[in-house]
Amino acid sequence: MAATTINNLPDVILSNICAAISDTRARNSLSLVNRKFHSLERATRTSITLRGNARYLHMIPICFRSVTDLDISNLSPWGHPLLTLPTPSDPLLLAHRLRQAFPLTTSLTIYCRIPLTLEILLPQWPGLRHVKLVRWHQRLQAPLGAEFIPLFEHCECLKSIDLSNFYFWTEDLPPVLRAYPEKSANLTCLNLLTTSFTEGFKAQEIREITAACPSLNKLLVACTFDPRYIGFVNDETLSAIATNCPKLTLLHLVDTSSLANERGDPDSDGFTAEDASVSREGLIQLFSGLPLLEELVLDVCKNVRDSGPVLEVLKSKCSSLKVLKLGQFHGVCLAIGWQLDGVSLCGGLESLSIKNCGDLSDMGLVAIGRGCRRLIKFELEGCKNVTVDGLRTMAALRRETLVEMKISCCKQLGAVASCKALDLVRDRIEKLHIDCVWDGLELTESSESKVRSFDLNELNDEDDELGLRKKRKFCLPEGGNWHLQIKENGVCCKTWKGLKCLSIWIEVGQLLTPLPIVGLDDCPVLEEIRIKMEGDSRGRQKPSDRAFGLSCLTRYPQLTKLRLEFGETIGYALTAPGGETDLTLWDRFFFNGIGNLRLNELDYWPAQDRDVNQRSLTLPASGLIAQCLTLRKLIIHGTAHEHFMMFFTRMPNVRDVQLREDYYPAPADDSTTEMREDSHRRFEDAMNRRRIAD
Repeated sequence: MAATTINNLPDVILSNICAAISDTRARNSLSLVNRKFHSLERATRTSITLRGNARYLHMIPICFRSVTDLDISNLSPWGHPLLTLPTPSDPLLLAHRLRQAFPLTTSLTIYCRIPLTLEILLPQWPGLRHVKLVRWHQRLQAPLGAEFIPLFEHCECLKSIDLSNFYFWTEDLPPVLRAYPEKSANLTCLNLLTTSFTEGFKAQEIREITAACPSLNKLLVACTFDPRYIGFVNDETLSAIATNCPKLTLLHLVDTSSLANERGDPDSDGFTAEDASVSREGLIQLFSGLPLLEELVLDVCKNVRDSGPVLEVLKSKCSSLKVLKLGQFHGVCLAIGWQLDGVSLCGGLESLSIKNCGDLSDMGLVAIGRGCRRLIKFELEGCKNVTVDGLRTMAALRRETLVEMKISCCKQLGAVASCKALDLVRDRIEKLHIDCVWDGLELTESSESKVRSFDLNELNDEDDELGLRKKRKFCLPEGGNWHLQIKENGVCCKTWKGLKCLSIWIEVGQLLTPLPIVGLDDCPVLEEIRIKMEGDSRGRQKPSDRAFGLSCLTRYPQLTKLRLEFGETIGYALTAPGGETDLTLWDRFFFNGIGNLRLNELDYWPAQDRDVNQRSLTLPASGLIAQCLTLRKLIIHGTAHEHFMMFFTRMPNVRDVQLREDYYPAPADDSTTEMREDSHRRFEDAMNRRRIAD
């Protein structure tokens, strides 16, 4: 009798298996097994992102006819008006070819430099339900709302609009929503967290938007809570949101000052000079009007004091809440005695982020660990009073559920302290962010303190989830700080058995080499590292060390993806003054040793010169990146000279290289020495002429 193989499974089961595979290379390999697998793979692929040059119509794939989610925002040359490129045929032909290749498209992502792009493309798919617009270039001079009119004119079934990466004026949207009341009333998702905003939507505009879209269940808005600005968000705005959109399950209200995502000052006490014009009564009215809320983000950036009682109301009014992020909220958990209060009463939370809380203490963290018993993700940012003991106790309490942690801008939690605080859950964490502040490298983990302890289990039976009831004690050192003692079945683990993604922040001029020393030396399944560097390199001396330290990452055997986010590093891109170091020399320092890594993917944001708005790939960077012979995908988020890009044509395995100026404002006109449309074409032709082994 012939052996049973996977081919003998019913097609329905095989289709479900194929649909569960998300990795593109794995799907491509699957399609090459045989004709049956090829058909199943093509029938179950519902999402695709197109790359390549828009002028080559014959290269548009026509075998993915089941695709419903189409992303053409990264077609080359990136950022150029899609349908105005010089082609030997009618510019409408590209739109027709896309419709024929992907007839079932209901979700479209597109780089919209000019309104004509939407006028031509949107009629090709009248059944579009979701549209995401992308634009990092400045807005063209056009009447208010002219760029959004095609959306409502041609998309009869429109349900969702994403403008998070699309630069526009806040005044553009409300008039269009009022002009198309029926289609506006059908919208269920509106993402207006546009990162390029400086002031965001005014309170009156938010009221108009919510009034025009009563069916929204997801609303994300960039606004301002600063009472010194005209149109700041206050209690009246919150009341209007709850009244106009009672079906909301997701609400993000984010102050524009936090959209830059820059690290704050760790020496700050967490309090700002001004208080937000948001009262307890206003927040309670918001929570009471949104009973279906499952995800809430309130990043206010101005003081909201004594918020603990309000968060207790949140727990009772929004019983389905699973995700909560609070920025500049104080008093979230006072933890007086052993009684749970504030946010610790929100026991259904699976993700909690606390940012810039000036009075959060170790005892508050312990209470959160006791009360939020389903916590999977926890983020702590800008909390000056939190120490190793409090975080270690909280993490140990949630050992069975916690898999994702972020610790940033906390004065007493540098790299050493952060890793020490997580030593009881190292084998559980899958995603981690820490700050590479190397304070405490000279300290040993054998430091002892005289403690007095008592059994917590006698005080609260709800904490019997760890399975450590007889072996767990809370201890109070002489200094008064709390930590958790776990014996026998709570032995500290030195190996990060599940860590797959590591994100770190580091200041320009600091070395990466101490990273393994702080406790991150054993990460057997680490696949991706993200390094964000900030700071001003101007005025700094040339680094005395030859290398930043990328070579130390060779100790991670599974590392294949690297993100180098140096976009917030400032320096001299052109000629530096006498005695100063320009970015060319800094890049030689940063990239020295990258050729030793076995990377498949590299995303690189070059450092910038703000005086000339330039983020450019330098000669040392291009030469050193070209030494990474295993690289298959390279995305450079900036500009480059053509002859620098030609270094990458000599790399034996690279398949995808692209320049993306995805920062605001993207250069409108490239200089004569940098990549233009013809330069892109010559580079892509050179890449396509190469032979790839696989």
